[in-house]
Amino acid sequence: MPYHDAMPKIEVNEEVFWGLAGRVFAEREAFEAALTCAKAELDEDSDKNLPPAERTLKIELNDTNRPDLWATAGLARQLRVYFGGAQPAYPFFSAPGAAQRAALTVRVESSVRGVRPYLAGFVARGKAVTDAGLRDMIQTQEKLAWNFGRKRRTISMGLYRTGIIKWPIIYRAVDPDSVSFVPLQWDSPLSLREILKQHPKGREYAFIQEHEPLHPLLLDSAGGVLSYPPIINSADIGAVQVGDRDLFVELTGTDMPSVTLAASIMACDLADQGFTIEPVAVEYEYDTPFGRTCTTPYYFQEPVFCSLARVKRFLGEAIDAPGCVAALARMGVRAEKALAAERGASGTEEGVLAFPPEYRNDFLHAADVMEDVMIGRGLDSFSPERPGDFTVGRLLPVTVFSRRVKELFVGLGYQEMIYNYLGSRKDLVENMRGEGGRIIRVSNPMTGNYEYVRDSTLASLLMSESVSGHSAYPHRIFEVGKVAFRDEQENYGAASRQYAGFLHAGQDSGFNTAAGQLQTLFYYLSRDYAVEESGDPRFIPGRAAAILSGGRPVGIFGEIHPEVLENWGISVPCTAGELDLDALIGE
Repeated sequence: MPYHDAMPKIEVNEEVFWGLAGRVFAEREAFEAALTCAKAELDEDSDKNLPPAERTLKIELNDTNRPDLWATAGLARQLRVYFGGAQPAYPFFSAPGAAQRAALTVRVESSVRGVRPYLAGFVARGKAVTDAGLRDMIQTQEKLAWNFGRKRRTISMGLYRTGIIKWPIIYRAVDPDSVSFVPLQWDSPLSLREILKQHPKGREYAFIQEHEPLHPLLLDSAGGVLSYPPIINSADIGAVQVGDRDLFVELTGTDMPSVTLAASIMACDLADQGFTIEPVAVEYEYDTPFGRTCTTPYYFQEPVFCSLARVKRFLGEAIDAPGCVAALARMGVRAEKALAAERGASGTEEGVLAFPPEYRNDFLHAADVMEDVMIGRGLDSFSPERPGDFTVGRLLPVTVFSRRVKELFVGLGYQEMIYNYLGSRKDLVENMRGEGGRIIRVSNPMTGNYEYVRDSTLASLLMSESVSGHSAYPHRIFEVGKVAFRDEQENYGAASRQYAGFLHAGQDSGFNTAAGQLQTLFYYLSRDYAVEESGDPRFIPGRAAAILSGGRPVGIFGEIHPEVLENWGISVPCTAGELDLDALIGE
């Protein structure tokens, strides 16, 4: 699935936006109420002192499953249709089983199959690009590539000047030292490898390609370079300017449905703004999920059925089929009355069959249809209902046990700490003399500082100690919190546990001191335990012990290894340990 970042924010030109929306919301309160149909909020109003053509609205979108709303035209379309406007038609789409014709072609060579295998594109003609329009295209490009495309890993987009392209276009992978061209915002040729080292965009996105033996390249039939996806366009064909009338829009990536959807979104947006869209045939030298030739924009979404019984069960009111169809129409979704058997149902049920519009692919389940029925009907149209069930909340046993452990550590003279559960590989693995075999990496980290999920509390405690050298010793700190690590015995391949970690820093810290404090802790927890020697590399050999309870390992403690202390810049001896409270409470 594509990467969904934090809630996207967009800036829209007020004059263009009102024109595309078909109405003006003069009052802020009315506009904020209208934005609820798109799960959006007005983040910042426009400066009324500026001329109308220069005013901008800042809007935050609260649904990361609707990338079609992350642009001026897409958000305006949703408002326009919701308040009675007709759903626009997009006749330029091809579909499975239908004749697919296109005058222009992109040929995808087999060399990119293992690098960046999928491409979609189209040509937009007939309207001069304005300054506001170009800014919006670039914003849409970045939002789709950054939020929806996982920082360009799975989706990237390029805009090109069609008039100087020699068709057909060739998409191939090359040795990064074998091809040079002048990249955008540069004045001399660079090889692909040099771009990754010298160009600002190359350095920013080098992580995507730098370790690959072959890099993707987009050329026309005369050998002119369009771009080095997903890094940078060329300075001639790829330098779209205000006043250009014919554009080639291209998207590449690693997930074909996501690339195709992003192309569909861009095509619909440009069509709404008055451009004529011409499809492009993408011919592959290998099999793809959509065949060896796919003419894009391409409609691939499947209809989704939702029963009226489900609608009533989730929304609390019975809505007939015509009512559901009308509500979905306000969301831009074509639907019709249908009979179908939902999962687990006997026989057939009356409901609606929803056909997602070309620019949406977020209908994965009947619940998604039901949600659009709810929003299309209007959230304020439902009568409030008092809950019919009465339940009494209670704390989980592990929470009660954790609170008891906290009280005992405080009684032993320790101060409680609270930490993030994410960290860097350097902090969680390298500084701890680990190998990282069981640590879990976040697949789409926003920063390297929060790239891994911690599998121990000790790194967090040592981090605090590393910045506490100015405080009087001894230091005694502890934390009770979650850790996670790889575990093949678990259904999802990972286990999440409640740990209690503690650290004692100072000249009086030592193995015997820690052993005495553990004995006190277990006494007041009414738990028996035993210890055995441990070879954990985080501790000094011969001065570390595994903690056993009921014959099972439940923790570890000992004197921290000097190399670990040096890695953290700690100059005093430290003893530390941690307990698996989930394991202890089971005893």
